[in-house]
Amino acid sequence: MENPIYIIGYGAVGMALAVALKLAGKNVIILRGRPDNSPGRVENIQVAIPGKPLLEAKIEINTLNNFEQLDGIIVLTTKSYGNKQLAQTLKSKAGNSPIVLLQNGLGVEQPFIETGFTEIYRCVLFITSVVIAPGKVNYKPVAVSPIGVVANKSTSLNNVIEALDNAYLPFKAEYEIETIIWKKAIANSVFNSICPLLNIDNGIFKRDASALLMAKRIITECVGVAQAKGIMLTVDEVTESVLQISKLSDGQLISTLQDINNNRPTEIDTLNLQIVEIAKTLNMEIAVQQTLLLGELIKLKSGF
Repeated sequence: MENPIYIIGYGAVGMALAVALKLAGKNVIILRGRPDNSPGRVENIQVAIPGKPLLEAKIEINTLNNFEQLDGIIVLTTKSYGNKQLAQTLKSKAGNSPIVLLQNGLGVEQPFIETGFTEIYRCVLFITSVVIAPGKVNYKPVAVSPIGVVANKSTSLNNVIEALDNAYLPFKAEYEIETIIWKKAIANSVFNSICPLLNIDNGIFKRDASALLMAKRIITECVGVAQAKGIMLTVDEVTESVLQISKLSDGQLISTLQDINNNRPTEIDTLNLQIVEIAKTLNMEIAVQQTLLLGELIKLKSGF
C-alpha cells in the first residue's frame, strides 16, 4: 500500500479533502491538531456539494501523539496561529516528508522553515466549506487550487500534485505562487476584518456599495505594500476577487467570525497584522493605518 496522506486538521477543509482523496483510492488519515492520546477510530464523513450526489467515505481519525513517524505527505488544514508549536511537534516525526500548507495568510510557512523542514509547499484554496453537523460538511468548489514551492530545496512539486489532485477538490502546479498567496491574503484581510466587525455574512460586499468602498480602502493599502515587495497586483483585480468570493459565499459566515462566536483564536495575525508588520520593514506603516485599525479591533473583539 502507498504511504498515507496525513491531513492534520479536523475541520471543514480537512474532512472534505479526506473524503475526496479516499474516493480517489488514496490511503488517507485525519490527525487531530490538538495533541492527546485518544485511540484512533473510523468515522463516516459526508460532503454535500451543490448539484451533486452526497459524497461519503469512512475515514480513519487519529491524533499526532499516537504516531512516532509520519512517512507520507503531511497536509496542514489547521489554523495558522498554531504553526510554531506544530512545527516543533512534527520535527521529530516528519523526517523528510513533504509539508503542504492549506492555510490562509502571509508567512505561515516561516515556523517550518526555521525548524529545518526543506520540502514545504503552499496551497491557495479556492473553495468555500463549512461544517453543518458532526461528520458532515457543505463544500463548494470555486476554481482549481494552485500549489507551489516555498522551500528552496524542494524538487517534487509534480509528485505532490499527483498525490493530492482529485475529481472533487482539484489541484494544479503553480510556479508563481507568491503572487496568488498575496492576492488571497489581501482578500482575506477584507473578509476577516470587516465581516466580523459588522457581524455579517460574506455577501455584504456584493450587496452594499458602502461596504465595498470600505473594502477598496483596505485593498488599496495592502496592494501598495505588495507592490513595494515586488508583487505585481492591482487594486482592480483584488477587488474583483473580493466581489467573486462575496457572490459565491453569500450567506456564509467568514471563519474569523465563526472563531469569535466560538471563543477561539483567529488568524488575523497572519492577515491584516502581518501586512502591517511587512509595511513596517518597508517604512510604510503610515500607509496601512486602516488595515492596522481593523486588525487591532478584531484582536480586541476576539479576546486573544
